[in-house]
Amino acid sequence: MTQTEIRSVAPTLGLRAGDLVEVKSAEEILATLDERGELENLPFMPEMLAFCGRRMTVHKVALKVCDALNWTGMHKMTRAVHLTGSRCDGSAHGGCQTACSLFWKEDWLRKVDPSEPVTAAAPSGLDRGSRPSLPLLEINTTKGTFEDGATRYACQATEILRAAPDPLPLTHVGQFVDDVRVGNFGPLFVARAFLVGAFNRLQAVSRRKVPERLRFREGLSWGFIQGKVTGRTPTEELNLQPGELVRVKSREEIMSTLDQNLLNRGMGFDAEMSRHCGRTAVVQSRVDQCLDERTGRLLTMKNPCIILEKTVCTGAFTSACPREYVPFWREIWLERI
Repeated sequence: MTQTEIRSVAPTLGLRAGDLVEVKSAEEILATLDERGELENLPFMPEMLAFCGRRMTVHKVALKVCDALNWTGMHKMTRAVHLTGSRCDGSAHGGCQTACSLFWKEDWLRKVDPSEPVTAAAPSGLDRGSRPSLPLLEINTTKGTFEDGATRYACQATEILRAAPDPLPLTHVGQFVDDVRVGNFGPLFVARAFLVGAFNRLQAVSRRKVPERLRFREGLSWGFIQGKVTGRTPTEELNLQPGELVRVKSREEIMSTLDQNLLNRGMGFDAEMSRHCGRTAVVQSRVDQCLDERTGRLLTMKNPCIILEKTVCTGAFTSACPREYVPFWREIWLERI
């Protein structure tokens, strides 16, 4: 069957957050993919093979995704979900440590009832050492090389705008109704996300058309994060290790480490991250390499960053985006307890 024929006969599963699903076998999923290892321009990656055959819970329905490549706002995603506990381990992409939440097309899943027994034909899941080798998937993790010979990688993150090409403006308020309908968020959370989005649009207009002295809070977006450093931003090495307890510094302390683009040595700090200021957290891991989603180049960090346990972007300030990216923290933004 062609891709068009597969899509035309595959019914929507009508999934909601909390639903139980079973990831189909590698062979079943491979049958849905085109020659690029994709379905509707969304790659199925080798890192996802470890989940084949497993029963998992729908964490969020991927109705939309924020554009982290060109910062054009939200884009509409169709027939896809995020599953609890399924993040990319980067094993097929040079060891990238970004830990992106994986997108799963409905065609790769089957909805099951909790009381339904596991069938003998359903595999129990494949660990990284025993998963099958599928040349189609391995070949399509790369797109040639750069001039210096470095590998140019491709993944769901680098191809996200092909998989979700249609912008989803804030004025399409039906998206927020859908957020509640599928169980991604509650009504109050969604209402706040909409109001924050509307406020940020007004602030953007004020920065273009209103004299500086008349702007509200200098025309800053919600969260009111403003970099204070005009030259080279400072750095600090704490040599934090997994398991250590830290406290996120105050907004004022962190703003004193940022330039006018809200960067510290090239690493951004945003309003979503500011929600964690003053909180304590456990160090999950150190990060020294990640994939540049714009270019596909694997970057090695001169200043390693920190991932904190149970700390993700909730979408509160990004139009209720369900993707839950994992933020990277400079050590200078943290203090050891």
